[in-house]
Amino acid sequence: MLNRMRTEIKRKKWMKAAGAVLLAGAVLAPLLAFAGDGAVRGVRYDVSYLWTRSKDGVFRYRDQVAKTLGPEVAKHLLVVKQRRYYGLIYDRDGAGSDAYRIARNHTQVLRENGLEGAAPTRSVRWAVVEGEARVSEVELTDLGATAEMEEEIEEYVKSLRRRGKLRSDETTAWSVYDFASGQRLVTINVDKPLQAASMVKPFFALAYMHEVRAKRKVYTPTAKTMMRRMIQHSNNAAANWVLRELGGPAKVQSILRANYPEMFAHTRVVEYIPPGGRTYRNKAAVRDYNRFLISLWHNELPGSWEIKRLMKLPSGNRIYDGAAKVPVGTIVYSKTGSTKHLCGDMGILVARGKDGERYPYVIVGVIEKQAAHPNYTAWIRSRGDVIRDVSSLIYERLARRHNLLTTTQTASSR
Repeated sequence: MLNRMRTEIKRKKWMKAAGAVLLAGAVLAPLLAFAGDGAVRGVRYDVSYLWTRSKDGVFRYRDQVAKTLGPEVAKHLLVVKQRRYYGLIYDRDGAGSDAYRIARNHTQVLRENGLEGAAPTRSVRWAVVEGEARVSEVELTDLGATAEMEEEIEEYVKSLRRRGKLRSDETTAWSVYDFASGQRLVTINVDKPLQAASMVKPFFALAYMHEVRAKRKVYTPTAKTMMRRMIQHSNNAAANWVLRELGGPAKVQSILRANYPEMFAHTRVVEYIPPGGRTYRNKAAVRDYNRFLISLWHNELPGSWEIKRLMKLPSGNRIYDGAAKVPVGTIVYSKTGSTKHLCGDMGILVARGKDGERYPYVIVGVIEKQAAHPNYTAWIRSRGDVIRDVSSLIYERLARRHNLLTTTQTASSR
């Protein structure tokens, strides 16, 4: 016991001397989320050991890790930089299951020697400070929109217009991104700013988590409750609470645009949500949702793990619930938006292939109407069904591409 205490004191003194700030979210959260989401086909993983603001500290820690884990690991250790932090990465660029196994084994060895644990982390194009990055055997490139799927959606929308199911004053916008191939499969009206309604609420959550990471806010139990109400139940009072805590709509807009300018190029947060939820002035483009969801899935945003947890909580949606061709058991991360002028949903569906692998993809669908329909309930239901039908179409095409499970939903499950 005494030796263990001495080792712990020695470790803490060393960390303080190095000026290291270990990011718990970068170590613990990936392990928890990885265990829940599993390995994702087409996504490569490395192993992470430390994130700190101290450049000298990360180099000293690298020497400790290299000595502990041996020369074979040492030659693949990278010191990288991401924003204001320096990180220590084992450049594996391999399957998620391998990264998880290695991180678990390394954690045991490192902790036996008074060091911190390891965690699997998505492999990205690291900004390498020192070390030689491994060249991936698989290069995933953005091939643009896949004509077949995009044309089918456009033809379906045209058929609805011909039959009077969509009016001339209604604009539709669609986006599909396939993580397994790294391709944007559908990009229809993605740069047109449209009413955001409640679909903007995950952006509020990101702004709050950004301030938490900057230590200007604390994620208190009250904040956690309000965030859950805002996302899971789309509670407008909770959303306004988050806005007020951050300093109002203009402040939220400033946080998003200053720190994520490309992601929120078309987003405009200008108002609290009025009584009755009649929010028409907040706007965003489908490309903004798409970029947000891609970065969210890759855990590149502050609070990614928590935002995904909130978006995964049971709640009504239009991309899975009632989408007849999307099998029961598909994992859903979603946020809908509904007003007299807008019906939309944005989210990530994690399908399962017949090979047992998981195949996540982003789907965003928005229908905006200039003139309010006299029967809101009938309009929102029918336009929601349009999004469900498009989601089914997308799933069918991806099922062919990736050999996904094709068991359809039953009437009771819908």
